[in-house]
Amino acid sequence: MARTYCREALGQTARALIILALFCSPAFAQQPTQVAFNLDAAGPLPMVSPPLPELPTPHRFLDTRNRALFATVAGFCAADFAVTRANLRDGGVELNPVTRVFSGSTAGLAANFVGETAGIIGLSYLFHRTGHHKLEQITPLVNLGGSAFAVAYGLTHR
Repeated sequence: MARTYCREALGQTARALIILALFCSPAFAQQPTQVAFNLDAAGPLPMVSPPLPELPTPHRFLDTRNRALFATVAGFCAADFAVTRANLRDGGVELNPVTRVFSGSTAGLAANFVGETAGIIGLSYLFHRTGHHKLEQITPLVNLGGSAFAVAYGLTHR
């Protein structure tokens, strides 16, 4: 008799636990919670999720800013070519060791400055493709600084 009573109590307890488990919120844990309870308010308030941060919109590589930067880079490289060529023709010496290799002829010097411009655009494109958009913008600016200094130095030391 004690065994029957125990078995019956265990069966009722098990059924009660199963029913409670079916109606409690952890049983529905795979679904998102839609209501949050505020103890100070009279009733339940809907849960408000914070707005997602806006992702930066990807820009095209040849947008207006990059076109202006690359045109300026090409202009300063052309000015550097012209000043360097004029100084070399008048008996000057090329101070840049990389450019000195190409300074034997006008075609070699032009190839050097065209290659420099293409390299800056290519490096900037590499930074664009890898998502380094600040470096993409900084690369031509650094080259502009170097070319502007070279032009100014070449003009003052004729």
